[in-house]
Amino acid sequence: GHLTSPSMTPPRNLGVLFDSTCSLEAHVSKMCKNINFNLYSVGKIRKYLDRPTCETLINATVTSRLDYCNSLLYGAKASLFNKLQLCQNNAARIVTRRRKYDHIRPALKELHWLPVEQRVQFKILLLTYKSLNGLAPKYLSEILSPYTPSRSLRSEDQHLLKDPRWRLEGFGKQAFAKAAPSLWNPLPLGLKRSPSVDSFKTGLKTYLFKRAFE
Repeated sequence: GHLTSPSMTPPRNLGVLFDSTCSLEAHVSKMCKNINFNLYSVGKIRKYLDRPTCETLINATVTSRLDYCNSLLYGAKASLFNKLQLCQNNAARIVTRRRKYDHIRPALKELHWLPVEQRVQFKILLLTYKSLNGLAPKYLSEILSPYTPSRSLRSEDQHLLKDPRWRLEGFGKQAFAKAAPSLWNPLPLGLKRSPSVDSFKTGLKTYLFKRAFE
């Protein structure tokens, strides 16, 4: 049977709602409702705000919500990402004063905002970099293993991670042990070898931004 009935409120952990199937649908619905309320409020006073002030307000009330615990959304259904992306699109329209039916990609590029799915990837990859460089909790660093080929291959110099196999196709592929190698291994070698967190963050945002808008 289900852990919760439709009439029950899903359990909350660190502000995240977990339904009986861990689909995060309840969490995303609640988050979108809160974001849309904030967007409505900012929209009502937009004409009184200059653009920098409006962008600061949006970052504090909307972007911060989109980014909070967003790594949990890795591998989630496309429909959930679409709901969150609509929220970000509406935020970009308010900041840039674009009309409802104007194409949104130019606004996101102008603001240099990573789309929601790329923001999730950014969070996981940053945590991976920190884990590999002794800047994350030990229990996370111990999850990741360098890939060592059975014989001498060019791949041994590519800073690859071992990609574990999972018997279950469900939640297993969303675990950090699986998500980290899947996202890390395709990165350019120069980016993996970034000398500092700041340089990695800068290079990673540029890399993901180009991939999102190419």
